[in-house]
Amino acid sequence: MTAEEHGWPLYEVFVRGKRGLNHVHVGSLHAADDTMALTHARDLYTRRNEGVSIWVVRSEYIAASTRDEKDPFFAPSADKVYRHPTFYDIPGDVPHI
Repeated sequence: MTAEEHGWPLYEVFVRGKRGLNHVHVGSLHAADDTMALTHARDLYTRRNEGVSIWVVRSEYIAASTRDEKDPFFAPSADKVYRHPTFYDIPGDVPHI
């Protein structure tokens, strides 16, 4: 029987690498529960000791915008000029800006 036939939920797997600061989505898997999902994620996605932290999240709990919503969803940020510090005077002795 496949995972779908068992009724196992789909999990999204995120791994933080040794040199990385944030978790990166690496794939998906089916598991009976959270513990099994963590174990399988470890076995599948960190076989060569490339990760230091794993997150597994049931896909049904992830809320995301769609491609169709791209323009209307992100358009309001363009009219907020305070998010773009182009009108500030930056002192010359401030490095790396």
